[in-house]
Amino acid sequence: MAGLVKKFTAAHFLNRELSWLEFNQRVLDEALDSRSPLLERVKFFCIVSSNLDEFFEVRVAGLKQQEESHVIERSPDGRTASETLRDIRKRVLKLVDHQNRCWREELVPALAKKRIRFLTIAELGAADRAYVETYFRRDVAPVLTPLGVDPSHPFPQLLNKTLNLIVQLQTVHNGEVRNRMAIVQVPRVLPRLVPLPREDGRRDYVFLANVIRENLKGIFPGTLITGAWAFRVTRNSELYIDEEDVANLLKAVEAELHNRRRGDAVRLEVEVDCPPDIRAKLLENLQLAQEDLYVIDGPINPTRLMAVCDGDHSPELRDPPFIAPVTPALRGVADIFAVIRTRDVMMHHPFESFSSFVDFLRQAAADPDVLAIKQTLYRTSGDMRIVGSLMEAVRNGKQVTAVVELKARFDEANNIKWARQLEEAGVHVVYGLVGYKIHSKMCLVVRKDPDGIRRYVHLGTGNYNPTTARFYTDVGLFTCNPDIGEDVGDLFNLLTGVCQFQGTRKLLVSPFTMHSRINELIAREAENAKKGLPARIIAKMNALVDRETIESLYRASQAGVKIELIIRGVCCLRPGVPGLSENITVRSIIDRFLEHSRIFHFANALRPEAYVGSADWMPRNFFKRIETVFPIEDGNLLERIKAEILETQLGDNVKSRILQPDGSYLIPPLKRGEEACRSQSEFIDLALETSRHRPKATKRKFAQVKVRRQPEE
Repeated sequence: MAGLVKKFTAAHFLNRELSWLEFNQRVLDEALDSRSPLLERVKFFCIVSSNLDEFFEVRVAGLKQQEESHVIERSPDGRTASETLRDIRKRVLKLVDHQNRCWREELVPALAKKRIRFLTIAELGAADRAYVETYFRRDVAPVLTPLGVDPSHPFPQLLNKTLNLIVQLQTVHNGEVRNRMAIVQVPRVLPRLVPLPREDGRRDYVFLANVIRENLKGIFPGTLITGAWAFRVTRNSELYIDEEDVANLLKAVEAELHNRRRGDAVRLEVEVDCPPDIRAKLLENLQLAQEDLYVIDGPINPTRLMAVCDGDHSPELRDPPFIAPVTPALRGVADIFAVIRTRDVMMHHPFESFSSFVDFLRQAAADPDVLAIKQTLYRTSGDMRIVGSLMEAVRNGKQVTAVVELKARFDEANNIKWARQLEEAGVHVVYGLVGYKIHSKMCLVVRKDPDGIRRYVHLGTGNYNPTTARFYTDVGLFTCNPDIGEDVGDLFNLLTGVCQFQGTRKLLVSPFTMHSRINELIAREAENAKKGLPARIIAKMNALVDRETIESLYRASQAGVKIELIIRGVCCLRPGVPGLSENITVRSIIDRFLEHSRIFHFANALRPEAYVGSADWMPRNFFKRIETVFPIEDGNLLERIKAEILETQLGDNVKSRILQPDGSYLIPPLKRGEEACRSQSEFIDLALETSRHRPKATKRKFAQVKVRRQPEE
């Protein structure tokens, strides 16, 4: 092939942070999509803000630290930290403007038509005003603590992501008028939206910040209030722990969590009518620059608007309810172990119920023939069906080990709580290897069967969390394959004991073998293509960042391998570039459920192989975490992985967005005669069909309506 790229340069890679912001734009597109139920659009609107908060807390904070270190280091796309921060600001300003317009011009009018309104104090009638005043005196005023800002009262250390009012007021002392400043924190313990009493089905709200602003005279008696404006500060929330220097990791994480709440400020958000001099004072006191300021013409912290969706009201404004059936192989089965002895069982969540794993763990806890249970816990939510089963197993005399990852970002406090309760119940709790985050999803049950000791294993792509299992798309596998069982047993011994990694029979394990093996599998497809043999790669993951792996994909594309990537979030690979990646396509799917599974399929010259696991193709997953990727060896399951899951998602032309070489995403156009395909709806229909709860489902039809975007500027 003429014109092949021999040497890869910065121009061949997309910027990680800007790619992430494009992902968040796709989330916002879901809020703009008029085909979706209205309250589902509100949820996506809120998720945009939650995502952006974490982006600033971690990614922007890290870039700022890099910038302040004065170490000049370029990202794979050639940008320095300062250049990346400048480009982030431009993109975030545009994104926030689009989000605010979505709220004002799309969601608020649409909600009002459905009798869900957000009222200002000025719009309240006499009865509502009286209700709000009573609510303020009874429920709000007792928990408020006004904080003066003057030489004797320094600017307070405001907590991360709290909503505050900065108040400008005047006092008179000995006939002299003095201008003063104060801060009032909007209490986190109270709902941000105050529902007004209605008996006719209407749902009217006022913002708590507006209620407080209206009643500031009662908080500052004897003063003249000249203005009050809402603002919010975001702080660095990354954990910084040198595990080599701490004797007790649990206590160290607890201490660092306390410090996180007071980390350096990285962003200031103020409402649109806040005067320039007040903005400047806030920036000065928070030690931020003008480029860290974001002016919000809409609700500050829209995440709290999720309360609009709480409760069982307005089912017509939501997605149709879906209760996942049990996978057919385990439906009505009393003895899960007996089924696993005969064949591997795969589950596709949330289209098939996570209850099968819960039942597996409960049976293991109660079964007198079970000798030991070992399980990794990353984000558990403290669900008693999981941790309770582990505690019950201890009471039944079994040896139980839980490998708990304390540093699961933003779940650290929850994991500390449950780690302590597990320890108190007699579970042997281990915090894994120094320097590595335990991200692997494994559960091992050792059982004494009539024909000898057997290892029963569950491996998956998602957390052992029954709550998120209803909203995340993941794949889980039950197996008692002896080689996989030995690999999992050896890996648990590595995590809990003092030993060296000795290799595996079936599993790919980070940070030891996964990176090299994935690149070998890609290179094998390239060699097959050069020989004229069938060569194809289908890979589904959350993020593709690792430079070496991207370069391997480029080489495979140049060799003629057809490469189809399904990547929900960040992708640093440029697809469709002649001579570089013209055989690579990348699509992102954002829909009702969060796409979370990682699946890698290789054609291998008509001897296909598929791997499933916990790892994205990122440096952190390859080198900084304990990850497991496992093969799907049962022929029926292998075909299901490819034909049912991957091919259906490759055919999605409703919720897919196709990555362009410049980093933008486009809606795939419908070809003449092509039916609309929404993959998650297809999976729901298939699950209901196989559950025999209803007749054979017909495909849902979706008009190909272009998502409206705000105009580019």
